[in-house]
Amino acid sequence: MRNMVNNKKTGWKFVIFVAVVAIPFSFLVSQETQPQEVQQTEEEYETIASKDCIECHETSTHDTKFEDDLSLSSHMDLECLDCHIYKDTMPHKEIEGFAVGCQGCRECHDKESVEYQSHGRESIGDCEDMPQCVDCHGDHDILPSSVKLSKTHPVNLPDTCGKCHEDLDITTKYEILIDHPIDIYQNSVHGQATKGGIYVAATCNDCHSTEGTAHKIFSPGYPDSTINHFNIPKTCGKCHKGVEQDFWEGIHGELVARGETDAPVCTNCHGEHGIISPSDPRSPVSRSRVAEITCSPCHESIQLTEKYGLSGGHLTSFIDSYHGLKSKAGDLHVANCASCHGVHRILPSRDPTSTINPENLKVTCGECHPGISAEMATTPIHGVSGEGLQTPAAGVVKTIYIIAIFVIIGLMALYCLIDLFRQLVLVMKKPQVRRMTIGELWQHTFLMVSFIVLVISGFALRYSDSVIARLFFGWEGGFELRGIIHRVAASVMIFATVWHTIYLFTRRGKRFFADMFPKMSDFTEFIQRVLFNLGLRKEPPCFKRFSFVEKAEYWALLWGNVVMILTGILLWFDNFFVSFLPKGVLDVSLVIHFYEAILASLAILIWHLYATLFNPAVYPMNPSWLTGKMPRDMYKHEHPCATVEEVKTPVADASEITED
Repeated sequence: MRNMVNNKKTGWKFVIFVAVVAIPFSFLVSQETQPQEVQQTEEEYETIASKDCIECHETSTHDTKFEDDLSLSSHMDLECLDCHIYKDTMPHKEIEGFAVGCQGCRECHDKESVEYQSHGRESIGDCEDMPQCVDCHGDHDILPSSVKLSKTHPVNLPDTCGKCHEDLDITTKYEILIDHPIDIYQNSVHGQATKGGIYVAATCNDCHSTEGTAHKIFSPGYPDSTINHFNIPKTCGKCHKGVEQDFWEGIHGELVARGETDAPVCTNCHGEHGIISPSDPRSPVSRSRVAEITCSPCHESIQLTEKYGLSGGHLTSFIDSYHGLKSKAGDLHVANCASCHGVHRILPSRDPTSTINPENLKVTCGECHPGISAEMATTPIHGVSGEGLQTPAAGVVKTIYIIAIFVIIGLMALYCLIDLFRQLVLVMKKPQVRRMTIGELWQHTFLMVSFIVLVISGFALRYSDSVIARLFFGWEGGFELRGIIHRVAASVMIFATVWHTIYLFTRRGKRFFADMFPKMSDFTEFIQRVLFNLGLRKEPPCFKRFSFVEKAEYWALLWGNVVMILTGILLWFDNFFVSFLPKGVLDVSLVIHFYEAILASLAILIWHLYATLFNPAVYPMNPSWLTGKMPRDMYKHEHPCATVEEVKTPVADASEITED
């Protein structure tokens, strides 16, 4: 009996423990593991209807009433909770991952929901910036695309797409490298037509929508994309049916059809977003630009001409021809590439239906030249040089002119050289004053020769396609030798500079430096010379041993040599210096080296050559660069106030300078 009583007491204690401790504890644990939205009891949620939404949500982000927006919308018959399906309680339940402007629309639009899985290079769920339904169609103000106020109406599509495609933050983030496509489109022939009310003109979705739906917009790399290289003719052909057919029948279409990625399609010739009318002179297919801008990049490409077995030089021969020269002169009616070869249905001459087939040339040429004979039509028209020349008479005339040019101009040049030589002999027979010693003359010679070689070989690197570069280095292995020649000439210039520096410490060098050093009188003489040249002063300034012209040139040369040598050494031994100098130093050195070379070259051509060759007072030239001497009368004229004989001893004035 006692055991039974004890067992009953133990049982009651267990029941009390469960009621007080275990049940509350299990309730707390269950609360922590439940989703956030069910932590509240159902009694705390109040069910609401669509008509109740207006109590809190009266105006939209556009400052318009929701009721007004919906009354004109395609969704005018829908109620709030048809789209905002999880907002039927107060407070609203928050469902993670649900967006009314995307998932809300998918509840009704099943087909579109299946179609819209990607946009460009991005896919649903992978891109936080990927446009949702609301971004393109609007929210409460959704209208049919046929309504002009609709965001998807043709006239509004550029602005709708431009919200993302003109946003630099988005285009930079996702590496959309096309620069301002919407702005460019607005000025294109399609954009202008749409603005003008021609709503059948191509807009964004006409070109980018795959399978006829704007919900399938793919990147060019996607095989089914409407802007994939091989699908572009079909895309353009939706509006330009006849043109598409001509294209596929032509040689370009044949190459595209067999998968050649370098064969041109519509956008290669006409452009993409910025297509403008061929009548516009800015258009790449306009009469004045089609040859150089559109056709030549492919037909003058060495890679493509070798691949397809085509001959090159057509652009040059066309420009040299009658048609090319007339086109250059601005004649918009003269024949160009498209006039003879066709526009979209371009065929090789071997094709019987080609406009340039020998049997069809009379008809082709006859479009501009009615009554032209078959024989005349078969004469080459690409130019007066190169492979296009086949007419015997033209070849004979060309040969005669080449011979005449060499003979006539050669004899003229020979006469001028003989005359110049005789004039120099007469000049050097006059009483002379030694202007430079033998050592000084060699310094000048080394500097002059190295400078000329450096200019030619240096600029040949930067302007490798120039006539001068091809003349000197346009032979096999010539351009590699250019670098060696440039460095040898640089070494000679460094040698001449070091020699001159050592010379400045000699007795004559010190006197030279003292006489060459700038003084305030040089500035005064400069002003006096300018006034004299302008007719505002009767007498020219009286120059001493060195005028301000020679001093300015000497110090500019000294500065230029130091700059060119230092930057040249940095660029010559760049692998050594880059190991401990910032790359920016080499970049700056390259800029300085290039532009200092331009400055020095122009200074020599304009300042030095005028003073020593083209100045009427020194005709035919100052011969001191050849012999170190100059005529005494020329010296008196150029340096009337000189008081020092340049080689031997000081004298009283310039009149006492004797012959050497």
